[in-house]
Amino acid sequence: MIGLVDCNSFYVSCERAFQPRLRGRPVGVMSNNDGCVIALSTELKALGITMGTPAFELQHQVRRGQIHLLSSNYELYGDMSARVQSVLEEFSPGVEPYSIDEMFVRFGGFTSDQMLEHARQLHDRVRQYTGIPVCVGVAPTRTLAKFANRAAKKIPAYRGVCVLQAGTAETKALLQRFELGDLWGVGQRLVERLAVIGIRTGWDLAQADPKRIRRSFSVTLERTALELRGISCIEMNDFHEPRQRIMTSRSFGKLTDDIGEIREAMRQHGQRGAEKLRSQGSLARAVLVFLKTNPFRQDLPQYTPSAVVELSRPTDDSREILHAAGHALQRIYRKGYLYQKGGVMLLDLVDASRQQLSLLDTPQSDADRQRSAKLMGVMDELNSRMGRGTVKLGTPSPGAAWHLRCANLTQRYSTRWDELPIARAK
Repeated sequence: MIGLVDCNSFYVSCERAFQPRLRGRPVGVMSNNDGCVIALSTELKALGITMGTPAFELQHQVRRGQIHLLSSNYELYGDMSARVQSVLEEFSPGVEPYSIDEMFVRFGGFTSDQMLEHARQLHDRVRQYTGIPVCVGVAPTRTLAKFANRAAKKIPAYRGVCVLQAGTAETKALLQRFELGDLWGVGQRLVERLAVIGIRTGWDLAQADPKRIRRSFSVTLERTALELRGISCIEMNDFHEPRQRIMTSRSFGKLTDDIGEIREAMRQHGQRGAEKLRSQGSLARAVLVFLKTNPFRQDLPQYTPSAVVELSRPTDDSREILHAAGHALQRIYRKGYLYQKGGVMLLDLVDASRQQLSLLDTPQSDADRQRSAKLMGVMDELNSRMGRGTVKLGTPSPGAAWHLRCANLTQRYSTRWDELPIARAK
C-alpha cells in the first residue's frame, strides 16, 4: 500500500504553527516581492479571494484588519517540510517527497483495519508534533492514493484519512462521484477529449480498454487507467537523483540599472548555486549568467542577454564560480536598461567522484583541490549550523534594489537546538 500525505494550506499552516493568533482568521501568503497571493487559508477563500489576486488590491482590507497577508518565507517552509518528513519516517522507511507539502509513504504488512488505524495515528502524530494539519490517502497505487487523499480532504466524514482498495464498492462510488479532472494527471483538455468517447468519470476510465486508451491518447493515460484498477505502473523518480543543471534566480525588489547592485545579486545567486552543487556531490564545467528587463513595461527599452563562461576545470569552489559569473556579467551588462531579474545557472555537471583529471595536473593541483574542498566544507557547515548567509563571499549592501520586498516576513524557526536563542545564550 502507498500513502500520500498532503499538508493543508501548507504555507499558511507553517505561519500559524508559530503565530496561534492567526488561527481561524483569513490569512494569505504572498509571492516574491509581495506581488500576489499564492496561498490562502479556508477563511480567506470564503471571502471570495482567489489564487493570484494582486496584493495591492487587498491593502484596504489589510489596513482594516479584516485579512492578514504575509511575505513568503521559504526557509521556514523548507524547515517545516523537513519536520513533517521526519515524523513520517517514524511510520515508514519509504518516504518519497513529491513536493514541499506532499509526500508518498510506503506501507506493507497491514490488514485493512490495521492500515486505517496506522494512517489515523500518522495523521494525528504529524499534527501533534509539527502543528501542521494533513490529509492522508492510502491505496495500492500512487494514482489511487492521490485520489484517496482528495476524498479525505473534500469529504468531512473521512476526518482527513481515507484508505481505498481497488475495485471495491466504496472506490467505485467515489470515482463516479468526483469529476474526471480530479484525477492525477488528467487536465481539462483530456477531460473534453475523453467525454467524446463516453468516458466521463474516473470509474469509466478504470473500466476502459487500456490498449485503446494508449492508441487514442498516450501511454501516460494508459498507466493512469491501470493504476485506477490497482495495477501499480507509475514509479517516482529518485528524489535524490542529482540535477543536470542548477539555476538560482530571482526578481529584483525594484527595477535597477546599477551594475554594483546587479553584481551583488549575481554573487548571491552564484554562491547559492555552488552550495547546491556541493550538496549533491557534483562539479560544474560552465557558468551561465542572464539578465531580463520587464517585458510588460513596453515604455522601456527591452534587453534579455545571457552569456556562458567555460571553467578551466570542473569545480564546486564558490570563488571560481563567482569569478566566472563576474566575467559573464561584464560581457552582457549594458547601460541604459532597467533590469527586473537576473540569475546564474551552473551547466554541464559531472559527478565529483568521477571527474576526469587533466594530463597537466601536478601534486600541487591535487593539494589545491584538497584545500578548496576543506574551505568550502567549513563554509557549508557554518552556514548549516548558524543559518544561510552567515559566511559569504563579499558583503551585500543592506537595502539594495535587488533585495526582495518582504515587508511582512516572519522568522525562520529552527529545529536545531544549537540555533535556538536560549542555546546561544548559554
